[in-house]
Amino acid sequence: MATAVTAVAGIAVTGYMVVLRPGHIPGSGAAIAAAAVSGSRAMAVLEQQRQQIIVMDAASHTMHMVGVPKVAARPTVQAAAAGGSTVAAGNSPVVNLPPPNPGTAQRIAYNMLSQFGWAPSTYYSCLNNIWSRESGWNYLAQNASGAFGIPQALPGSKMASAGADWATNPATQIKWGLGYIQGRYGDPCQAWTFWQGNGFY
Repeated sequence: MATAVTAVAGIAVTGYMVVLRPGHIPGSGAAIAAAAVSGSRAMAVLEQQRQQIIVMDAASHTMHMVGVPKVAARPTVQAAAAGGSTVAAGNSPVVNLPPPNPGTAQRIAYNMLSQFGWAPSTYYSCLNNIWSRESGWNYLAQNASGAFGIPQALPGSKMASAGADWATNPATQIKWGLGYIQGRYGDPCQAWTFWQGNGFY
């Protein structure tokens, strides 16, 4: 006999209706679960979720922008001393990098550039481009062909002309490397232009 059973869960709170289909045995499965809902933890959880949805909905209507994130400024292009034109390195402008940290090989080179007649603010970025690729500024760097040190002298013993401690002293290697660049290319930016076209200097 087909019957419909209505279970009302909660007193004037929420009504749950379970309609049993013909052939469904009263007191089984869903009917028992529905009848048990009113006194279970499930009602409390459902109420918490309903309250959370209400709060989130209200918050979404009151949101406003508090601030705008700032983007780090790009380094400025360094103008050449003569005529104010941009120093080109492989048809790209020279970027004015900030002075490197004290106590590093990069700082030694930055400070030594002026001894060769080059403004550090103009020429350091070109030098950094070369030696970052050649050796990563590692004074012990050595490649398979035998090139050694920060400037990758081949053979490394060439650097002895700048000092007997050429194998262990970054300053000696840098001094030799800058002299090599000056004699062969004129300045670090011309050496960088050559490097870009050839993959070596």
